[in-house]
Amino acid sequence: MRPLIVGAGPAGCAAAITLARGGITPVLVERSREPGDALCGGFLSWRSLEALAGLGTDARDLNAEAIRSVRLFAGHCHAEALLPAPGLAVSRHRLDSLLLERAAAAGAGVEQGVAVREVQGTKVRLQDGTAIDPPALLLASGKHDVRGLPRPATARGRDPTLGLRLRLPPCPTLTRLIGNSVELHLLPGGYAGLALQEDGSANLCLAVHRSATDAAGGPAAYLRTLGDAGPLGERLAGADLDARFDAVANVPYGWRVGTGADRLFRLGDQAGVIPSLAGEGMGIALASGIDAARTLLTYGPGAAPTWQRRFDRRLRRPIGVADAVRALAEGRGRGALVSLARVPGLIQVVAAATRIAHHMP
Repeated sequence: MRPLIVGAGPAGCAAAITLARGGITPVLVERSREPGDALCGGFLSWRSLEALAGLGTDARDLNAEAIRSVRLFAGHCHAEALLPAPGLAVSRHRLDSLLLERAAAAGAGVEQGVAVREVQGTKVRLQDGTAIDPPALLLASGKHDVRGLPRPATARGRDPTLGLRLRLPPCPTLTRLIGNSVELHLLPGGYAGLALQEDGSANLCLAVHRSATDAAGGPAAYLRTLGDAGPLGERLAGADLDARFDAVANVPYGWRVGTGADRLFRLGDQAGVIPSLAGEGMGIALASGIDAARTLLTYGPGAAPTWQRRFDRRLRRPIGVADAVRALAEGRGRGALVSLARVPGLIQVVAAATRIAHHMP
């Protein structure tokens, strides 16, 4: 049996490594010829680091500097608290490159530069017209839908969310201001996350409703308004806000697939999309890849629908809690959210509630 895994991000690579170690050789296909740098906040929680260690990737190989606290801003109001345990920030290029190396070393078949054009059931048609009907299909294409398996348009909502990312080059001011914290800046119509990555650069990642970017005159104009004032403006001082930025449209935050299909395992963002302010997107990706692969190894492809339903139940709490926090963060409750964050222990409780365990019960 050679399962097919579509997508070589954290979910796909975690599944490939687990399957290969268990004696099944999967084929892992990735449309990019080289590991890219996906639009992602890049935060790895303590639980994600535990999962990565089990996959053969040590935290010290990702970033020597740990993140120990979270800092929350709404204008000039702010709150700060220690995380339940240290995490870190890493570029997706670094993480994906290491995981892809681990997958190949474990014995998985890795084919890069192979794009999937369409999926019907578990039958896959590649961009070059090749048709494949694998015994099991593990879909790990991230926020990008594959033709034939779209997420419903209603998941986007009436005011879709746009993901934006701007890389800020290393500088002493950013290092001093951000330090070993991950920052969350609450903005009208959205929010921005900011953290230092392994090379000292800062990853500014935003989730903003389209109405907010349209009101500013477009995504580039919206980014320029962020440098006007306040703590975020201080961090952006001197940054080229007209530089090239990455964007992904219609991010369906809060969506979960719910049910499964025969021989099909939907992983990561294809199983459920947690609001990025929780910092658990990659945690869910890793957990889904590992757990789906273990289920496939133990019970075979026919267990896919049962696994998907069980995994969906495990997503309810972290996605539900994160969605409730997002509603406050994006609305008039921004100041109240910062005030609540000053309650001793509350940030730690919310951080723990938005994590997903890495083993099926």
